[in-house]
Amino acid sequence: MTLKIRVIAPDKTVWDANAEEVILPSSTGQLGILKGHIPLLTALDIGVMRVRIDKEWQPIILLGGFAEVNNDMITILVNGAEKTSDINLNTAQSNLEKATVKLAEATTNKDKIEATQNLRKARARVQAATVLNT
Repeated sequence: MTLKIRVIAPDKTVWDANAEEVILPSSTGQLGILKGHIPLLTALDIGVMRVRIDKEWQPIILLGGFAEVNNDMITILVNGAEKTSDINLNTAQSNLEKATVKLAEATTNKDKIEATQNLRKARARVQAATVLNT
């Protein structure tokens, strides 16, 4: 038996498949879920969800949300998600460097919050691209 995983964004279902394992970017760190996991509700951070299907890992970038685990079904409600198939590692690293500079240059609280969010998204893209290139 496997896990049933559904990732739902406001505008569409991003993922709806079975997997052997999932690693979520929870607000307290990485959270691994296997078959038989106890019921759980957790907040998700901006980061990479990794899904293992037939011994292959597939990354999906999640832009924050919540996950519920119950009876080997994981329902993930996210603010947004990004496919990783189009990510180029060199471009992602360049964008990470630019986002780091933008954060250092931010002066107002609004600019700092926006720059921090963009930096976290850029880090997630680099992480996802690294998973794809290994």
